[in-house]
Amino acid sequence: MSKVITFGELMLRLAPENYLRFVQSEKYEATFGGAEANVAVSLANYGVDTAFVTKLPEHEIGQAAVNSLRKFGVDTSLITRGGDRVGIYYCEKGASQRPSKVIYDRAYSAIALANEEDFEWDKIFKGATWFHFTGITPALSDSMANITLKAVKAAKEKGITVSCDLNFRKKLWSKEKANSVMGELCKYVDYCIANEEDAKDVFGIEADNTDINTGKLDRNGYISVAKKLTDRFNFKGVAITLRESISANDNNWSAMLYTNGQAVFSKKYAMHIVDRVGGGDSFGAGLIYSLINNYDSQKAIEFAVAASCLKHSIEGDYNMVSVKEVETLAGGNASGRVQR
Repeated sequence: MSKVITFGELMLRLAPENYLRFVQSEKYEATFGGAEANVAVSLANYGVDTAFVTKLPEHEIGQAAVNSLRKFGVDTSLITRGGDRVGIYYCEKGASQRPSKVIYDRAYSAIALANEEDFEWDKIFKGATWFHFTGITPALSDSMANITLKAVKAAKEKGITVSCDLNFRKKLWSKEKANSVMGELCKYVDYCIANEEDAKDVFGIEADNTDINTGKLDRNGYISVAKKLTDRFNFKGVAITLRESISANDNNWSAMLYTNGQAVFSKKYAMHIVDRVGGGDSFGAGLIYSLINNYDSQKAIEFAVAASCLKHSIEGDYNMVSVKEVETLAGGNASGRVQR
């Protein structure tokens, strides 16, 4: 049986209600989220044995963060407790031509100040078959970059499959720093996940004949990007999400999976977005679920894209859907008709 470990920061999310702007709102909805935690919740909802690893304070807000994972069946027993701060991010949802906006207040959080002694990788990886992290985790601090490197080395020594979503965040580090740190980490990665911008921002690898701002995407350009990434890091697979932004509310959504020198593309979904945050994480979780269940490439990319499409219809970071719901959409039932 597969056991997945995800590693990163779990944050408090504060968001104005509906589509109010920060300067309009007099109250904020409080939930929790974070890239790798979002992946853990999705996988737990699919019935996968999943543990999330982080460091959180022992106070009540830290406990509330832990509880937000427990109710979905995520194993929280490996979370280190200590430090003073839970990282915070503020999320203002965009509408029409006004983009969504995120403001971070995560400096000096418990995990950003963590040290190597906080994580016993031999214990964490006992019985594990898959390890997932994103480029956000090593961007939190130099110590977290070193801890993440130690983690991926330990995983590879134990024969654990490693996946990474590049997830470049310009508010956390520079392209130059990302290139240096991720270039070392990706030596230990089996499956790389990226979007239209990540490969360019982190490694300077850009798709030809593509403009992300106008939504113009060229399939051959992304095959070239995946091949270049694979050639450099010897990845077993590269998955690239393809987002065509019509407005903040309406996107076309599809993806590509490149393995063994061959690329397959999913069907395309025209999405009306309820909440975009966590969309990429739900894609990553869908891909991991597919691969640990030995789906062929086409079935795997269809499941991952359908899972992510459904997430865009759900408020908050976490994707709260079942395998059956994903399979129904991936199988072609996209009508949205009432189920009774």
